[in-house]
Amino acid sequence: MAALVMGFLLGLKHATDADHVVAISAIATEYKNAWKGIWVGVSWGLGHTTPLLGIAIIILLFKERVLDVYEGIAPIFEFGVGVMLVFLGIQVYWGIRNGTLHLHDHEHDGSKHVHIHATHNSEADSTVEKAHGFFRPGKPFFRTKSYFIGIMHGLAGSAAVMLAFLPTISSSLVGVGYIALFGLGTILSMALITVMLGIPFAISGSYKRVNEVVSGVAGALSIIFGAALMSDVALGTHFLPV
Repeated sequence: MAALVMGFLLGLKHATDADHVVAISAIATEYKNAWKGIWVGVSWGLGHTTPLLGIAIIILLFKERVLDVYEGIAPIFEFGVGVMLVFLGIQVYWGIRNGTLHLHDHEHDGSKHVHIHATHNSEADSTVEKAHGFFRPGKPFFRTKSYFIGIMHGLAGSAAVMLAFLPTISSSLVGVGYIALFGLGTILSMALITVMLGIPFAISGSYKRVNEVVSGVAGALSIIFGAALMSDVALGTHFLPV
């Protein structure tokens, strides 16, 4: 029971790691409805849990031998997270520069007004057209991009601390439950964080210049954090707190 409770609490805390928050803030620039952050955060959390569950099962079977190998290659994935953060930041500026964020003058709920949108290539994006508003949830959707970003974060070194506890668990069933509750805590926490991060973009959604500034700050933080993370992993610098 203690292991299960600890897994859930670690999951709640793990989602607040700086690299996770920076990545999800860059993703949040694409949505002008804060409530949609629930589905973005859930997609990220599911991606984060997927590789951890597979690695955890292997560690439960082979104990420290596999854990030692994983801890050796985890920095490679951590460097990959840095590359991904830089890419996400550049993508934000690319969208601003090339008009991916654009204006629409349309009418719904009996009121004609202007909104700023990102691309409309997916069904999830099209729901933004139909249901604007500060906290209108719209239909649940799964975001593939957030899922794969979550996978990369799940493989990175910050999860090694959580996995290190697994060899001390004698019951494989409890070990799997530990990972599952860790994943649940991560999903819930990240969904809440994404909603909160989406609020500035929802507020500025009808003001193009303000929205570009807010999005630009998110993009800059993603690039700076990603570059610092790559430097810390590859060069042994200490730009980021351990």
